[in-house]
Amino acid sequence: MNLTFSVVTPSYQQGCFIERTIKSVLAQNVDFEFVVMDGGSKDETLDVLDTYSDRLIWVSEVDAGQADAVNKGIEKATGDIIAWINSDDIYYPGALEKVKDIFSRYSEVQVVYGKADWIGEKDEVLKAFPTEPWSYKRLKESCYLCQPAVFFRRSLVEKYGSLNKSLQYCMDYELWLRYGEHTDFYFLSDKLAGSRMYASNKTMGQTLVAHAEINRMLENKLGVIPANWLLGYALVKVEKTYGISRYDRTQTHRFVRLLVQFSCRELIAHNPLAFLKVAPKMMFWFLVPDRAWFRREDILALV
Repeated sequence: MNLTFSVVTPSYQQGCFIERTIKSVLAQNVDFEFVVMDGGSKDETLDVLDTYSDRLIWVSEVDAGQADAVNKGIEKATGDIIAWINSDDIYYPGALEKVKDIFSRYSEVQVVYGKADWIGEKDEVLKAFPTEPWSYKRLKESCYLCQPAVFFRRSLVEKYGSLNKSLQYCMDYELWLRYGEHTDFYFLSDKLAGSRMYASNKTMGQTLVAHAEINRMLENKLGVIPANWLLGYALVKVEKTYGISRYDRTQTHRFVRLLVQFSCRELIAHNPLAFLKVAPKMMFWFLVPDRAWFRREDILALV
């Protein structure tokens, strides 16, 4: 059976990046159809799309956000495998060919994901995305899948639905959790994509709001917010609300006091059992703040 891909790209006001996304897709050496759902961009996006109109399908119309655009693209697409890549991300050469090989060899595999990089505005690699081997339990604690490096069979959409249009920041994470309830994901240990990070990026620019949405989604889905998400939220809240960097050694005492305060408040409200486990460790920070080094991974290591 010759599996075909449908590559779906939601787009809005990404004229400075979208051509690089398009070129990275068109360079893939597999059978695919390419559907771009634009939300009514007013920049150079439509000119770029028109340039490639002989090699892709595109629509520009007002939508209800990113999730709505992806869902419309999936509905329009016909491929066996769905590949979703945003209009500022890129595929690495040979990515779809590697993914197709896995789907072709293992008919039981429903989702394939690979490694990825965070890249900057000029396509430079900033750092490797912290991808991990598959574990559904671990997925509840950390979204270790990089969205453009995840591929899934159309049958999953037909059985379990597409993206939740009410979510603006974590629609991909919610989808992975939903699909992961029903099937294991196949981890392909090759780098497949670059996910762009820059100051005006939606998630980067709204870190606190995005984190709050993730927590609400997790509470609705799991019945409890895992402790590491609550601690991460408290960390971001201190930095964004008070303008104190975790790396500013001149304000370590104030930072620790606020971090412990917010962490305890979130844990007591949303996961009191975790509070009992974490509180003694945070008290050490409070008593000996100069010995603390507040990288995100250090804080999450509490749990």
